[in-house]
Amino acid sequence: MQTSQPMHFNLVAAAHASMIEHGFQPDFPAGSDKELAAILADPGLPAAPGALDLRGLLWSSIDNDTSKDLDQIEWAEQLPDGRIRVLVGVADVDVRVSRGTVIDGHAKSETTSVYTGVTVFPMLPAALSEGITSLNENEDRVAVVVEFCVDAAGTTSDGKAYRALVRNRAQLAYNSVGAWLEGTGPAPAKVAAGADLAEQLKLQDAAAQRMVGGRFQHGALDLETIETRPEMVADQAVNIVSQVKNRATSVIEEFMVAANGVVARTFEDAGVASIRRIVRTPKRWDRIVEVAQGLGTTLPATPDSKALNDFLLAQKQRDPDHFPDLSLAVIKLMGPGEYVLVKPNEVSPGHFGLAVQDYTHSTAPNRRFPDMVTQRLIKALLAKGAPPYSEDDLNEIATRCTLMEDNARKVEREMQKRIAAVVLHPRIGQSFPAIVTGVNQYGTFVRTLNPHVDGMVVSGGKGLDVGDKVTAKLVSTDPQRGFIDFAV
Repeated sequence: MQTSQPMHFNLVAAAHASMIEHGFQPDFPAGSDKELAAILADPGLPAAPGALDLRGLLWSSIDNDTSKDLDQIEWAEQLPDGRIRVLVGVADVDVRVSRGTVIDGHAKSETTSVYTGVTVFPMLPAALSEGITSLNENEDRVAVVVEFCVDAAGTTSDGKAYRALVRNRAQLAYNSVGAWLEGTGPAPAKVAAGADLAEQLKLQDAAAQRMVGGRFQHGALDLETIETRPEMVADQAVNIVSQVKNRATSVIEEFMVAANGVVARTFEDAGVASIRRIVRTPKRWDRIVEVAQGLGTTLPATPDSKALNDFLLAQKQRDPDHFPDLSLAVIKLMGPGEYVLVKPNEVSPGHFGLAVQDYTHSTAPNRRFPDMVTQRLIKALLAKGAPPYSEDDLNEIATRCTLMEDNARKVEREMQKRIAAVVLHPRIGQSFPAIVTGVNQYGTFVRTLNPHVDGMVVSGGKGLDVGDKVTAKLVSTDPQRGFIDFAV
């Protein structure tokens, strides 16, 4: 029976409960209000000894349409030798949030902001992360700038970090900038308003295109999972839209990988212990080999990221419909990323998926605690001071960050399912084009193509196999459990 009645289910309350269930403390502790009031009472530009004044550069940010916690801004220039010099300005959060405060202690415990689709549970109070520590448009800020040069082959060199004063001249969004760069949409209003910004963004895009090509040559993996977000009207989820990677997301991804590499090598050269972000060489490589074999490709017996990526690129061309599912399978078989302590003169395990050896997290201190820690380490190094954390401190923090990031993924997955159940409830009785994504002892599972929603086949699934294209009729939804049931 078809229904058009909306589902009245409190998604925000469910998200809050899910946070607590998975070990988070979504409400800020006693004492944080007093500290926050003291920070906000002095909103002027903080002292930053030795900082360069780079507020005259045409800095811009590109992020999600709804992002309010802006961690980084970018600027580039063409050099006479053909290289492109890139500057990434990272918000100096530490200049406002001192180590050992109540707010810092909360961030250390939570380790990350959690984005549930219906509300954000910020690691830092929103008045900071979306206010005076965010690189908001037309506001003077203190930043840590990471600089590097990109040659024609996509190789980066001359990396360094320093403190600076910056000013974001244009807050931009992935969807509109990406469509413009790809020639499928008009220039965003801020870009159309002046030739200088358009020229600046095209130069950044040129640098990023060089870099992604260079990383693929070294075995970086071209993976494509489907990410979705709800469309909200007031506080109700009314639709689910897919978020697609584009040229603008590529600019930011490439610049962040390069900047994080510069910071990691800076610590290495200085003999300073740090926290690295790693994805180990896959322990389940044999299963990845089996998956490729089933699709007609023979991979080497020992892990080889270049061979794996060649297979992925070919498969993306051959079967784009199933490529997101193949990507997800490979990601799961590679295993999750983790944070680890890397001591001076110790080789980092590296990041298999990015095909980089030196990688830390340094570019999002408003929403990730390891980035705040890295920022404090780099600032101490620049000031020629003692490291603010011992190796034992860093090891403890890395372990906690890995645990809580895994918990954050669980919260976000639970909420994606609940949101989908709420959005689809009025469409019970309707049919959707779908693809079978899983057949196992628990049942048969499908993904509808528009919107992208996963559910279970509770009727008519006999004889189906992964990859079959079907028409799936929605029969029920259960937001509390995140269940969506279909008949085929």
